[in-house]
Amino acid sequence: MATLATLKKDRRYAKATHNSWAASLSNGALKGDDGESGAGMVILRMLERADLTDHLIIVTRWYGGKKLGGDRFRRVQDCVRTYLGALDDPAI
Repeated sequence: MATLATLKKDRRYAKATHNSWAASLSNGALKGDDGESGAGMVILRMLERADLTDHLIIVTRWYGGKKLGGDRFRRVQDCVRTYLGALDDPAI
């Protein structure tokens, strides 16, 4: 995906542990976990529930020395909720 390749040109994102993503497009849906099994599906489900089309969300995570276990999905959901909230808030 060209957008992810562009993002990874920035060294910080290229060295990230995971760049999980999902896109809800008019001709279908795409997702990628980047080693974070299930994260792309979490993002995609949230896009679908919000009834959004032609949106791409990339959630980037760096390993900070502590395994998150199931909390990693909560962090992904928090990021997506922030994005969705920004769509509803004209001040952002």
